[in-house]
Amino acid sequence: MKLPAGFFLGAATAPHQVEGNNTNSDCWAAEQMTHTSYVEPSLDACDHYHRYAEDIRLLAEAGLNAYRFGVEWARIQPEEGRFDAAALEHYRDVIRCCRANGVEPIVTLHHFSSPKWLISKGGWEAETTPADFARYVRYVMEGLGAELRYVCTINEANMGVQVAAIAERYRKQMMAQAAKAADGGVQMGMNLQKMMENQKAAAAENLAVFGVPQPQSFTNPRTARGDELVMEAHRAARAVIREVAPHVRLGLTLSLHDIQALPGGEAEAARVWAEEFTHYLPAIEGDDFLGVQNYTRARYDGNGSMTAPEGAEVTQMGYEFYPAALEHVIRRVAEDFHGDLIVTENGIATADDTRRVAFIREALEGVERCLADGLPVRGYCYWSLMDNFEWQKGFAMQFGLIAVDRAGGQRRTPKPSLAYLGSLRN
Repeated sequence: MKLPAGFFLGAATAPHQVEGNNTNSDCWAAEQMTHTSYVEPSLDACDHYHRYAEDIRLLAEAGLNAYRFGVEWARIQPEEGRFDAAALEHYRDVIRCCRANGVEPIVTLHHFSSPKWLISKGGWEAETTPADFARYVRYVMEGLGAELRYVCTINEANMGVQVAAIAERYRKQMMAQAAKAADGGVQMGMNLQKMMENQKAAAAENLAVFGVPQPQSFTNPRTARGDELVMEAHRAARAVIREVAPHVRLGLTLSLHDIQALPGGEAEAARVWAEEFTHYLPAIEGDDFLGVQNYTRARYDGNGSMTAPEGAEVTQMGYEFYPAALEHVIRRVAEDFHGDLIVTENGIATADDTRRVAFIREALEGVERCLADGLPVRGYCYWSLMDNFEWQKGFAMQFGLIAVDRAGGQRRTPKPSLAYLGSLRN
């Protein structure tokens, strides 16, 4: 495999999924509720907040040269109007640890979890949120911008739109089997059946915890205006970064399926691609790069969305094993977005690490073909560096290149897939 000089080959994490004890976030509050959609709470997660140096060292020793990680807004700004300088210094230490190990830090400023106080103000459906996000971004970039070269403003900015579409599909089907199929249509760990069952019972508890009966977290089903507000937040953050740290290359990331139309499904496939990608083009036109995040394909026929083909291999998440999807998505995205492309997430949840190796090999062979054709792919970050907290699905999903024994003192055990991925730089 021939990857060009300067190509970023790395792995990714999200702060809430690995750091542990993110006690001021909306996700933490939701996990503790009686009527929660989470199968278990995150608690100390992988304790990456304290063990980041070991994790970055393992990444670097395997041969990887990039680490995409997140800065947690709820740590930086635990209360409205109050910023935590110690939390900012923690992330400076993580950045410098990356540099000391020859690893490029690619920082994400918002990865699903938000401060609890933001949700109490109306969350991601509130007109005030773009300005609140911009203030947070200014604080982070004024403190850390000089030490960074690549920043993702918002992770999977289209997630709420995808969740809204899937929730509507579930409401129409109203069957447990349909809920299982629907789970595979969104590229994060969700427990849609339990979410729907809990709605009425949770309203009163939400009022007590968040001050609102229907909290609008980032991954909640999003209205059209909420989608616009996310784009306003991105544009506001971009303006701040251009002012404070003009040398930084920036973009956002999108959750993108390899949308495939079967006979009769052409119109629906086109509509979904427009919803998932092309309608964001005006908002990202001024960005330096786009973070491409892909895990599988989605097929559409005359009856709508289809499940995986009969007999197809599926992952722990219920996704079809289909690493070819990444190449297809890169090629399609490059038709309309003309900045650089960085694969900020691509991976597989499986207990069989040989299948992880196969997935990585096939996905990166596709990336290699894109590079050979001159497409501007600048990096690939596997999801995830370590087995972690997969949101509402808890700790059962095994995406990691490194196993984490949470019951055994958080002991790390690199899997063969970590060494394999690192070997592709040689």
